Parts: sequence; C-alpha cells; structure tokens
Amino acid sequence: MSDSSEQESKSTQIRPAKMGLGLAALGRPGYINLGHQDDLERDYSPESMQRRAHDVLDAAWQAGMRYFDAARSYGKAEVFLASWIAARNIDPASVTVASKWGYTYTADWQVSLPAGQAHEVKQHSLERLDAQYQESQQLLGAQLDLYQVHSATLESGVLDNQEVLSRLAELRDQGLAIGLSVSGPAQAAVVRKAIECHVGGRQVFAAVQATWNLLEPSAGEALRLASDCKGGRCEWTVNRPQQRSGIRV
Repeated sequence: MSDSSEQESKSTQIRPAKMGLGLAALGRPGYINLGHQDDLERDYSPESMQRRAHDVLDAAWQAGMRYFDAARSYGKAEVFLASWIAARNIDPASVTVASKWGYTYTADWQVSLPAGQAHEVKQHSLERLDAQYQESQQLLGAQLDLYQVHSATLESGVLDNQEVLSRLAELRDQGLAIGLSVSGPAQAAVVRKAIECHVGGRQVFAAVQATWNLLEPSAGEALRLASDCKGGRCEWTVNRPQQRSGIRV
C-alpha cells in the first residue's frame, strides 16, 4: 500500500459504533438539560464534576460504549475524557474519540450569565481552527480520532472557506478523520454540500453528526446519501442523535 493510500485509509475508516456518549452536559456546570443542576447536586467544582464525568464514562464503558464525543466549547470535557482514559489505562485503539472546533466556551465556569452574554461564541475561521486544534491536540494527543466542525451551517460559510477546507485536508492527510456536526432545518442541505467538498481530489469530510429522530426526520435522505458515499470517494460515518441528551446513536 502506498503512503497516500495508508493516509486515506486512516482518515476515512472510523470505527462504527451503534451508541456513544457525548460529554456536553458532563464538561461544564451550565447546560440546557432539564434538572442539570439537581443532577450535579449544585456542586460545580471541577474536581467534583470530573469525578461525576468519570462515573458516567465508567457506566458507558460497562454498557459497551466505545465512542466518546467532546468539543472545545464543552468546558472541561476534553480534560475529563483524557484523564479518564489515562486513569483507566484504556488502549486508545479500543475507543473512538471525537471532538469539535468552532465554538469557544465563554461562561468561565458560571451556571448563569447576565442577560445578553453567551455561554459560547461561534466562529468558523482558519484562526479559530488552528488555535482550537492545538488545544485539543495538547489535551487528547494521539487519542483524537475524529475532529469535526461544530454546528456547520450554510450561513457560517465554513464549507465555502477554502483556507479552512485546505487546512482540514492537511489534517486529513496526516491521518485525522475530519467531520462536521449539523442541526436545524437546513441540515440536509449542509450535509449535501459537505459531500461535495473536495481538496486534492479527495473528499474533505468522512463523518457527520446530525439530528434525526421520529419528530425530526428531514435529514434522512441526505444522511442516507452520506452513508452510501463509497466507491473510491469515501466511506462516511453517520451519527444520528436520537435526542439532544448527549447519547448519540
């Protein structure tokens, strides 16, 4: 196998998983889940939240989950996930670790913020990609298998930004799988557009994380197209959250 073939194989073959665990509600004290404060017993110290995150990760592991999803905007999710993998001496080859870039966590570990102040700020620029990839790499290192654009939309312009796409292709060629997460009424259009993003004669993206359930099946056909995207182009991994609860199927 040539070097280029080995790189392509590494960056497009993500271990499929029927169920995984998202760390959005585990990595920061303020989140949209109902009863989140009660679940944490209003103890928001990083040490306590790390213990709770490890407990949930232990339970997920015992239940057979091997796919774990974090993001730069999930507070200390990457820290908690990396520390759990190290503490449990888990072989990186036995798990798939994903993270996302594009949002910056700005709540400074606060549960509630003044009106008009956001918990996270979105920016899909080359500068943000480079900065957040370095941060994710410092925390997760070789454990990072999949790096995704966080909440890609047509409006953000990320799929038309050739600087960003070229940088993502560089990471792809280094063996890192590249994906995107989508949500909202236009997610099907975003998925279709992502399928057509090519750099160096190859598709940029190899995975998509989308919202799909019985109440919101609109992206189904586009996800089916992505899942069937093979034949020398790529083999996408499609993650469809059944509900916005951190459990992704």
